[in-house]
This record gives sequence, C-alpha cells and structure tokens, in this order.
Amino acid sequence: MPPPERHGGNLATTAARLGCRPSQLLDASASLVPFGLPWALRLALLLGQAPLLRAYPDRQYAALARALAGLHGVEPDAVLPGNGAAELFTWAARDAAAAGVSVLPQPGFGDYPRALACWEGAWLPLPLPLQAGVGAQEFPPPPGGEVLWITNPHNPTGQLWSRASLEPLLGQFALAIVDEAFLPLVPGGEAHSLIPLVAAHPNLVVIRSLTKLYGIAGLRLGYAVAEPQRLQRWAGWRDPWPVNGLAAAAGESLLRNPAACRRWCGRVQRWTAREGAWLQQQLAQLPGITPLPSAANFLLIRGETSLVPLRERLERRHHILLRDCRSFVGLGPNWLRIGYQSRQHNRRIISALGQELACWPDWKGG
Repeated sequence: MPPPERHGGNLATTAARLGCRPSQLLDASASLVPFGLPWALRLALLLGQAPLLRAYPDRQYAALARALAGLHGVEPDAVLPGNGAAELFTWAARDAAAAGVSVLPQPGFGDYPRALACWEGAWLPLPLPLQAGVGAQEFPPPPGGEVLWITNPHNPTGQLWSRASLEPLLGQFALAIVDEAFLPLVPGGEAHSLIPLVAAHPNLVVIRSLTKLYGIAGLRLGYAVAEPQRLQRWAGWRDPWPVNGLAAAAGESLLRNPAACRRWCGRVQRWTAREGAWLQQQLAQLPGITPLPSAANFLLIRGETSLVPLRERLERRHHILLRDCRSFVGLGPNWLRIGYQSRQHNRRIISALGQELACWPDWKGG
C-alpha cells in the first residue's frame, strides 16, 4: 500500500495515474471554498500582470501588511506575509525547536512535524477525543513541554476550541503557535481567534491563510501575526521575496475593501453551516461509515473497516478525490476526510458513496 499524501489537492499526479485531465476530477481532498474568484481579484490579476511580472516585489510587502493589519486591528509590523502558511510553519518551528519540546495535538496536521524536523525539534503528542459535541469545545489539558501547537478549528477533526479555554494556556508555555487557517470559514469563529491577544502575549504566534477562504491555493498566500521582533527575525532567515508579486497584489485587492471582505466571509460562513449540516445528515444515512461533528468546512468520517478501498474506487470509478487520513498521526486506514463542495457536487459525492457502499461486502476486503 503506497504511503498517503501529506496534503490534499494533488490533482496533476492523480490525473496522470487515472489517465484523465485534472479538470475532470472532483477534488474533495482539499478544503477550499467552491465559489469563483471575487471580481476585485480577477481584475487585479488581469489588469496588473505585466508590471507585476517585470518588477521585483517590495521586500517589506508594506501595502499587503497594512491591509492585513487593518483587517485585524493590529500594527503593520505585527504582520508578516508568507508563501502560504506552510512557509511560516517552518520559521515557527525554528523558534519552537530552540525553545524546547513541542506538544502536538493528535491526530494532527503532518506539516507541523515536517517543519520541526527541519530543525531537529523534539515533540510529544497530546491525544484528542475523536467524538466531540457541537460548538466551541474546551481544549484538553496539555502535558509537559515548552511549546504548544494548536489548530483552531482542528484539522482533521473540525473541533472548534473556545478562546476562553485557550487563553490560560498562554501562560504555561514559552511559545504558543496557533494555526487559524480555517477559522474565517467558521460561523462565529472570529470570536475564538487569539489574534486580539497577540499584543499582550509576546510568546504567541497566530498563522493564517487566504488559501481556504478565497480558494487561491495556487497563489500561496498566508501570514503570521506576532511580536514584531520575532517577525523581523523570521524575515532575516528566509529567502528574498518569498511572496511573488502576483500573490501580493491579489492579497491587497482582496483586503482593500473591509466591507467587501466581511460580505465574502459572511457568504462563506453561511455555506459552511448549510452544506455541513446537509452533508452530515446524508452521510449518517449511509451504511458502514459515521461522520463526526465539525465546525469547519470538512467532515471526518470513520469506517467500520478500512476505507482505503472505498477511496480508491471513488477515484477510479467516479473521479472523486477524498482525503486519505493515514497521513494524520493518530489516524489510520479507517478514516477519510471530505471537504465541502457546492450542493450539486456534494450530491454527486453522496450518490457515488451510496453506490459503492451498497456493494461493500463484494469488495471491502481489497
């Protein structure tokens, strides 16, 4: 059995393996909004391409930092744009490795151990409950360690942690790294963001991404909010111009109008609530699988036996990609993750699952 991919959305490789075009695949392995790009972004990319491609980007990304700072009510020097959240995890891990042992909630995102391994950072697991209630949850008491990594809402379980349960932890660790990549997609999620606490806690780093919210994974655009001195140190470590000019311009255009940004977030959050409730209800009626409650725009499902054959049949027979969860430390072959799509495509996923699960006894052994 080949090892699972650390990330979803590997369309080119999967299409080559299946003998089809990437555009023929329905990708529910990545958790992105299904909407078309905002017009402000389309115009920015269409009209500004030539100058952006010719000139070097601003090394300080000052305009983008100001736009991000205005969005969150912080100073621009407390914001550092990055080449996606993944790049920023690498620099956070360098600080974490120097600070001591990291605590990683499990099951958890494989990019955190990957980043720590770059700097030979030690870590220990914090097991999480896999069946939680609906709404903001209490974060479980962590074990010893100097650095705490938190994903809110958690990936892959979709659990939302309350700010009230997270804030006391900031006094227990030398460094707290909080990944809020999915939080803007959660209805009421901003009430649990730790960004408002950054000014009072120099040991806090919050990392976000515009990838999920706007469906722009190809542009690679994320940012960190933290103590300015820490971010200046990170900027000195990394390559020049880690964010390309097109991505920086895209971020500026998306965030230039706060009212438009709020309207977009509202639209996304209504979609998350609507499709999440519908998809969970539909999945609960299928045999052999159980969906877990989720506050995010994805659902974790558990199988009575290995779901790897089911995922493979969906790829081969229906060109539908679901997330193989064996890459999440703490999960195994009995788990899959489904990223929400449009209602039309969610119906297609449910129909394909129903067809395959109906003949489950004939093929579940392999």
